[in-house]
Formats: sequence, C-alpha cells, structure tokens
Amino acid sequence: MSAVTGGVDILALHALGSPDKPVLINQDGVVTTYSEFNARVNRCASALLGLGLKPGETCLHIHYNRPEAFELAHALRKIRAITTPMNYRLRGGEVAYILNDSGARAIVAGEEFIPLIDEARAEIGDAGDRLWIAFGDKAPEGWLSYEEILRGGTEAEPETPSEITGPSMIYTAGTTGNPKGALRRDGADPAVVMQWIQWFNLGPSDVHLLAGPGYHSAPAAFAGVHTIVGATVVVEKTFEPELSLRLIEQHRVTTTFMAPILVKRILDLPAETRARYDVSSMRALIVAAAPFPGDLKRRAVEYFGDNVYEFYGATESGLVTVMTPEDLLRKPESCGRVVDGAEVLFLDDEGNEVEPGEPGELWARSAAIFGEYLNKPDATSKSKRDGFFTAGDIAYQDDEGFVYICDRKIDMIISGGVNIYPAEVESVLHGHPAVEDCAVIGVPDKEWGESVKAVVKLHDVEAGGTDTTADELIAFVRDRVAGYKVPRSVDFVDDFPRDPAGKLLKRLIRDRYWEASGTRI
Repeated sequence: MSAVTGGVDILALHALGSPDKPVLINQDGVVTTYSEFNARVNRCASALLGLGLKPGETCLHIHYNRPEAFELAHALRKIRAITTPMNYRLRGGEVAYILNDSGARAIVAGEEFIPLIDEARAEIGDAGDRLWIAFGDKAPEGWLSYEEILRGGTEAEPETPSEITGPSMIYTAGTTGNPKGALRRDGADPAVVMQWIQWFNLGPSDVHLLAGPGYHSAPAAFAGVHTIVGATVVVEKTFEPELSLRLIEQHRVTTTFMAPILVKRILDLPAETRARYDVSSMRALIVAAAPFPGDLKRRAVEYFGDNVYEFYGATESGLVTVMTPEDLLRKPESCGRVVDGAEVLFLDDEGNEVEPGEPGELWARSAAIFGEYLNKPDATSKSKRDGFFTAGDIAYQDDEGFVYICDRKIDMIISGGVNIYPAEVESVLHGHPAVEDCAVIGVPDKEWGESVKAVVKLHDVEAGGTDTTADELIAFVRDRVAGYKVPRSVDFVDDFPRDPAGKLLKRLIRDRYWEASGTRI
C-alpha cells in the first residue's frame, strides 16, 4: 500500500472506493462514512490553512475520544502540520508548560477542557496570533467554533503533498521533572506502518475498538492504522469495562489495544456480567504500555480466546518486540521476540555488551525511532545514540530470542500504563511547610502494576516545624498535579539512606517494598 496513488490521498481513495462504509462509530451508534469523513477532513484542512496554520507548525489538542479528533488528525496530516495530543488529566501549570514548550500555533479543545486551557493561558508567554478552537457548534469568548470554521472550508483535496502519516509529537515523561515532546517531523516511516499491518494481520474487514485515551501513542496509533487500511473504528469516549464489552458485542469488534489495567478491569467484572456479552468476534487483543503479569495473561486468554498479543516499545521507539498468541502462555514472563527490522543491544553501565542471557540496559534501533525531544538536545543525546534509543529498561534475551524486562534503570514509575516522574511530585511535596525531605517511588500494586508512594521525613516539631498527616499531604499534592500522579499512600521515616556524597539512595528505599512481591519491576 502506498500513501499516494496518482496523487490521491489514501483516505480519499477509501472515500472513492468505499464511500458508504463506516469509518467511525461513536459509542452512541452514530456512524460516519468514509465519504462523509473525507469531506469533513478536507473542510478542516482548508479552514486551518485559511486561518494561517502552516505546514510544520504545531497543533495542540485536548479532548476525550471523539470522531472530530480523527478529522483533526487527518486534516493536520494532509497539510503536514504537527499533531500533538495533550493528556487531559493534566492541570493548569502542567498545561501551561506544554503550551509554552510546544510553541503550538493552534490549540483545539473539547468543551470540557476549555476552562482548563483558559486557566493555563494566564501562565503562558506571548500568545501571539495563536488559534484557539473549541470543538462543537458554539464557542465561548476568545475561541473559534470548530463546526463554524468547517462550514467555511472546502471539500477539495489540499494541494500539500500527502503521506500515510503526518508529523507528530507526543509528550512523555522522562529523565527530568518536565515532560518531553518526542518529535517526528516526517511522521512514521511507511514501511513501519506496513509492518504493523502485517504483524497483527490488519485489514479493511476489521472493526477496531478505541478504548484507551487517544493522547497515548499506542491507542492513537492503532486506531489510526485501522483508518489507513480502510477498517472501521468504534470510538469509546472514556473507558468503562462493561461499556467496552457491550461495544465489542454490538459492533462485532475484531481488534483492540488495551493497557493491562484496562484488561484487568474487564476481567474483574463479576462473572455473570462478563457472561452476558459475546466477545467471540475478537481476533486480536493487543496489550502493552505496562508489565502484563502471567496470571493476567492466562485470564485474558480464558475469556477472550487464544488471540492475545503483547508487545514492548515506547513512544520514542515504536514496537521493539511482539509476543504472538502461540507463545504468550508458553513464555508468560516474556514480552516477545524482537521484530523484523529492529536491532537490540544489552549494555552494561560502561556501554559494553553483556554476555548472552545476562541483564543489560536495552537499546533498540529501527526505522520507528523518533527524531528528537523538542528543545531538549541533552535529553535526546542521553537516550538516543547512533540511531539506538533506550527507555532505561534492564532486560535480557533467552536462547530462543525472547526478551524479558526485569528492572528499570531510571526511577520513572509506570502506573496503569502511564508514566510518572517522581521528581515532579517530590518538588510539590517539598513545598509543604512540614516536609523536610521526601522520596517518591513506585510500589507493587495488583491492579495498576505500580502505585505512587511518598516516603516523607518531617521537620522536627519541637524544633519549630509544623505537623501534618498522610491525608493532608495527599490532598496538598492533589491540588497541584494531575490525579494519576498523586501518591496513594504516605510513609513517614526518621531519615533516608544516602551515599558518602549525600545522594539519596532511592533504590534502597524502593527495594524493601518490592521484596515480598518476588519481582523488581
């Protein structure tokens, strides 16, 4: 499949060849056909160009899963602007940081998030001539209505050369307290898209359920690839376990991507609830974004059948390994074999390759590796060398080529498939007058994989410090960061272990919580 055939965009080809086929079905059953969809995409593209958005400029968008978000993404692809989804769980200061860092020329928001953006606008630098666009037919003061600007657009194909995918930037946690924009100025390599199609045998007969939030790279990518192959995507606004089952049965869904926590929520429904739904149409349940425990894999296969896939990768690296259903339960602790076209290295702290079967830091190279972290050359050079990228995971490979992730070199917490960087939460805790010192760590959690724990040393009350409780500290943090970053528990200590130079030995703090779990990640 090529992106352009005789100058015709791939979406336009589907609109011509299958005009009445559903491309999108929202959770209420409203259908958008390929011909309707392409017409609206072109109206959006021409409207954005008319408003001054240029190829190479960034459009930041924040919203729940919705059909209009697909229109916007394809419109940005057609005009070669950079699509940048924003995590809708962020708060004002976090949103303002990304608005500033991205240099977004256009900001598009769902109705629910306009107050959040308006709050952040007061904290950003010179807004210049940015475009503020609100999804829907009405817009508050200072915003343009998305539907109104579409009415001013045209259905003609944009003259901008089009590709299968467009420029993109996903903000991800990393080795600093602030998120980093993982930028692909040229979009994904078409060969990589073809590999995804082949690995999971995707085709126009598929019906895909978008269950996870579209601001994450994997849910968005899988939904996007399905529109590329001419399939149908069922759009779930926000994940609800029983609603997902209803949509699978109602629309005979064949594929979906879910983080392990979403799979677990479905499997934790009462047996009589799960038994009410027919999921026999499913042929590919694709799971990634966090550790996928062996017992959860077995439960998933028991319910969904022998069609569960797993992969390992990152926003910056794309897919590195894939575990097929044939091997999922045979190698339940592995995340699969390295995909064709990818190379991996397992390196020690000095950058030397470790012996076969020995754990080392996993570095991967393929055509899927991202370009750079926007405005962060040091972070780019630290995690990307000679075309290889590392997320800081420690792994090893067995004699059959299966990869096992066994530890994490960096301190980043992954809770329910979401990256959380402790330094940001620690910075907030240090702002509380009762806190003398603190460490934020990930601890074992059967539901989330890891949950956030704060270990805190308080100022000496007798020496003039103030007192506080765990609940008060949790509430203090909740008022200042996104909910998923808030510690679920707080332990108080008299002191912290440190090395001779005074550096906090966080590993020693973390290990005692993990010893009983039998794993180190």
